Amino acid sequence: MKRLLALSIACCFVFAPAHANVEEKLKAAMSSDIRTQAEVERDRNRKPIETLTFFGLEDDMTVIELIPGGGWYTKLLVPVLAEKGTYYGAIGTGRIETALSGAPGFERMNVIAKDAKLSRPEGSRFYSLEMTSLGITDADMVVTFRNYHNFGDQGRAAMNDAAFEALKPGGIYAVVDHTARHMEPMNDSNRRRFDPVKAIKEIQDAGFVFVDFADLHYKEDDELEYEVGARSVTGNTDRWTLKFMKPTE
Repeated sequence: MKRLLALSIACCFVFAPAHANVEEKLKAAMSSDIRTQAEVERDRNRKPIETLTFFGLEDDMTVIELIPGGGWYTKLLVPVLAEKGTYYGAIGTGRIETALSGAPGFERMNVIAKDAKLSRPEGSRFYSLEMTSLGITDADMVVTFRNYHNFGDQGRAAMNDAAFEALKPGGIYAVVDHTARHMEPMNDSNRRRFDPVKAIKEIQDAGFVFVDFADLHYKEDDELEYEVGARSVTGNTDRWTLKFMKPTE
């Protein structure tokens, strides 16, 4: 028992400085001039330090961000990983390439899977995804924020499969999205929301192990009734935060 206690204390001293270092780098990135005022105003709602700490981000990781959009998280991840880690943006990267490629501090931002094709079939509300591979097989973490709901069945399966292939055994798949009521039929109000139970099942079907969830983005006053862009909930939606792992065996 004494030996186990000693080991536990030693581990705390080993890991605590590493986590503190990541938090310091995140805080520095959050105060960077490259971020717009609108992006800064979302910090309180999106809680990037708490969210990335929950997922286990370390500054020496290889991290892939799927569908980075305008680069809200990209502007935080790249500076944290710049010295000891590696950042890859993948799929739908046009906006970060235009805005950030060559910017000071973003010289080591990598963009991959440029041949991936996002398309929305005529008459469909959701995107499909055609791609061969991300070209990476040893990533420590794959993250995607508020993108899962944008895809139909084929697109979500393709994204999950790509994440699984890109991760090394033990690697983390981190997914955040707007919450829909469990098994509620699709309608105009919930089309940009997704059932977390269904997401867990689909991601497990891709081979992942469900590790944990966080209620960091739980919003009691979001009744899950209105479209996420509606005035009553925009910027204040309830979101699920799910952590998965690629099995080690």
